[in-house]
Amino acid sequence: MSHFAGMEELLHDFLTEAGELLSDVDNKLVELEKRPGDKSLLNDIFRGFHTIKGGAGFLNVNELVELCHRTENLFDKLRTAELTLTPDMMDVIMAATGVVRDMFGHLSQAQVPPPAEKVLLEALDTVIAGGHYNLHAAPTRPEATAAILATPAASGDGPDWDGMYHSLLGEPPAAVHHIPPATALTAAQPATHPEIHHPPAAKPAAAPQQIVAARETTIRVDTTRLDQVLTYTGEIGLTKNRLTSLRADILAGKQDASTLKALDEAVSQLDLLVSDLQSAVMKTRMQPIGRLFQKYPRLARDLARQLGKDVELLLSGEDTELDKTMIEDLNDPLVHLVRNAVDHGVDSPEERAAAGKSLKSVVRLSAAQVGDHIIIEIADDGRGMRPDTIRHKAVEKGLIDLEMANSLDDRQSLQLIFLPGFSTKDQISDVSGRGVGMDVVKTNIGKLNGRIEINSAVGMGTTITISLPLTLAILPVLLVRVGEQPFAVPLSMVREITPINPKDVKQVAGRATMVVREEVLPVRSLASMIGWPENTAPAFGVLMQSADTNFVLAIDGFVGRDDVVIKPLLDIKPKGIAGATLSGDGSVVLVLDMEELLRMNPDSTRAALFTHPVH
Repeated sequence: MSHFAGMEELLHDFLTEAGELLSDVDNKLVELEKRPGDKSLLNDIFRGFHTIKGGAGFLNVNELVELCHRTENLFDKLRTAELTLTPDMMDVIMAATGVVRDMFGHLSQAQVPPPAEKVLLEALDTVIAGGHYNLHAAPTRPEATAAILATPAASGDGPDWDGMYHSLLGEPPAAVHHIPPATALTAAQPATHPEIHHPPAAKPAAAPQQIVAARETTIRVDTTRLDQVLTYTGEIGLTKNRLTSLRADILAGKQDASTLKALDEAVSQLDLLVSDLQSAVMKTRMQPIGRLFQKYPRLARDLARQLGKDVELLLSGEDTELDKTMIEDLNDPLVHLVRNAVDHGVDSPEERAAAGKSLKSVVRLSAAQVGDHIIIEIADDGRGMRPDTIRHKAVEKGLIDLEMANSLDDRQSLQLIFLPGFSTKDQISDVSGRGVGMDVVKTNIGKLNGRIEINSAVGMGTTITISLPLTLAILPVLLVRVGEQPFAVPLSMVREITPINPKDVKQVAGRATMVVREEVLPVRSLASMIGWPENTAPAFGVLMQSADTNFVLAIDGFVGRDDVVIKPLLDIKPKGIAGATLSGDGSVVLVLDMEELLRMNPDSTRAALFTHPVH
């Protein structure tokens, strides 16, 4: 029987609350390094560990209680000025929070976590007693020290970034960096140059009860928002009763002007109430993006220390609200981007000094709502990216040919880092080296119906901008026609609609193009993209824009704009189809995945990438 049998709900609640507390503690620790005597920060961190310890004690998780108790004692002495915070002491504290997070990983699998490493407990006891304990030079168990340490070792051995990365993603403890007590120290291994010996993966035991799913399915909702939903529901009920009464009058032959007027009023009222209810329900799904952002200051701080850089991650717009499911799916891309900004975007202290820059680098992570979209920016003040070097590397790796490279402008060259297999890590230059995993970042953002763009200035820094819809539950679309069949395309990609005059369509290098405001754009027929025959010349063009592609989508006609709820097609996933919805007359409308349609036809992407303004 599980140790937590009968306490599953309590354990779930504890992990939710304690996880947020620990993230808050991590952020406050980063701030405490800048203001080591800040009483408010010291009190907040003390209370955080105290609260976590209390919950762990209620669940009889003594291993976690013991670790939190020692850390709580340390902060009690710091806040009463019995001790003064030192860099070595901060290393011990950071290591302790890392192990606490690992223990949460075991608890999420309904497993009792193993006790903290003896070297960490000794370190805590030593600094609590007023002594000095350098985890980098611990005389015993160096491999355990390296495993729990989240700062650079003197020999260059760094923290387990793979473990921290998976921990941030909320994955099981198999991915985190705890080294079991049974790990033995190799006799010939010098204490000044420790190595981490990873034990073989243990065979899974009987599957424990899953307390926390891979994706959190619960959400906190302000009761005022629920009250709004209840109010609108009640008013809709009253309007429904009114419509029922009017229907009875009409069936009884009472179809005079006053009855029809009352019917129009009731239908208009129902339409308004349904829109309000829809909006209120959407707000219950919205969560502040700060719950995601708060994970990253610790990640940036630890990576910067490992690289010997002085980097400050500044957050803004944490109160910006986004659909909860989208917040979860953003975690992976943002971890990549924050790490890339610190690792590759930010220049070294020597480079900054030579360039006359401040030795402290700044990475800014911000969010803001602009219209019906959320804009997220990750900006650094580092070395920037050289478009010419990126083009050269793409040619060198065989991702594009020389002719294509010569036709790219600087903006288009920056987009090459999103190509699968692109990397500049072997390049001996001041190119920032982004690209590892950037194709995955773009793919994940695309799945959220978002766009990602890059702006960079050599020597000044790089800004990556992500644009996302507020929610995936309801998608604003433009309904277009091919023949008599309607299709829906995401409105976020639509710039405008223009008539197509056959004499305005020119052939350039065998491709149909149009000039729109001095920009040569390829013309892509929607009928040909979905494999339908083109029986008539398209009458309209929809100017479409994605992250790196602008083109004219040729259609036969359009129905109008609508907000639709996308339903997946059960058991099938046709290429280029995101899902289906119902039109006002009850017919099925397929929602097109334009990014996938473009990927299915490389020529359309190429035509969009290699175009130039007409001079």
